Amino acid sequence: MSSVGDRPSLAVSDVTVRFAGLTALDTVSFQVEPGTIHALIGPNGAGKSTMFNVLSGVYQPAAGSVRFGGVELVGLPPHSIAGLGVARTFQNIALFPAATVEENLMLGRHHLTRAGFVGAGLRLPFAVREDRRHRARVSEIAEFLGIEGLLHLPAGELSYGDQKRVEMARALCVEPAILLLDEPVAGMDATETGEVATAIRDIRDGLGISILLVEHDMGLVMGIADRVTVLDFGRLISDGTPAEVRADPEVIRAYLGTGHEGGRQNGAAPPAPAVDEPGVAAPPPSPPASESRPAFNPNDFRDDAPPAPEAEPATAPAPEAEGAPAPEAEAELPPDPGERPAWSWRENEKKEPPS
Repeated sequence: MSSVGDRPSLAVSDVTVRFAGLTALDTVSFQVEPGTIHALIGPNGAGKSTMFNVLSGVYQPAAGSVRFGGVELVGLPPHSIAGLGVARTFQNIALFPAATVEENLMLGRHHLTRAGFVGAGLRLPFAVREDRRHRARVSEIAEFLGIEGLLHLPAGELSYGDQKRVEMARALCVEPAILLLDEPVAGMDATETGEVATAIRDIRDGLGISILLVEHDMGLVMGIADRVTVLDFGRLISDGTPAEVRADPEVIRAYLGTGHEGGRQNGAAPPAPAVDEPGVAAPPPSPPASESRPAFNPNDFRDDAPPAPEAEPATAPAPEAEGAPAPEAEAELPPDPGERPAWSWRENEKKEPPS
């Protein structure tokens, strides 16, 4: 394993990405130092995943530069960038559910394999030795992340947290110099989040791998990151240590806003609260309301028209004044032969034919 001083840095300079008329990233610049955990945060839609796609070669920026060591990454296809030591995980799980965990991890060793299709298919001696060597390395990485007991299980049968760890292990199988983690603890509980945070520190401290992390869990970010870069609507608004970013007014504005309910309008400051001054009488308190607001009564919204003769009588409303006599019920009158009776459910009942 090479030392941290031998690891290259990742330098992003004035990267701009546009989709038709939408600017997803606007001249963003930052640098990930070797052997550090660097967090890239921001509200939803800030451009974090777009930046990851630029770094891994999925998107080509309209302008700007991305240099890993002395190599320009812009314009390179994803497999060439992976061959330079840039590995990533995805926001959504991207495993092959029917394949075993070991087979999923072996995919990360593909660019390191020298045996061709014919040698591997015929099981030639050099291909067998290479396959044995790669499987041994896969077992080491699985043990490092605590998933060695899952190697022979189908990936689709694992829990969500275990599948996220398998994705991280597959990225490590690339033997990267920098690891891009896209929301590694999304959907995890507190226990699983703590386990992943420990694993990220172990990757940095034990393997000397630089880590660029996109995450919404601010407790995790502020707890493990050495440096934090904040995006908002595609623009860089802050870059510094976790303590500096936490106190930055622009970051607070992006996450919490600055509006006041019933206060600032059209740029005007909200009115200051009244302060008692000596010698000035305070205004008298407002008198209490004479009547309390009545409780909601669904009968208040019924039709004022009298009910049809066939309908059930409605519940009589409460008398208007206390002690007033209740109105007498109106006597039912026989229906007018010339008037069409109101519709009734009973009219649709099956009737026996007359005998």
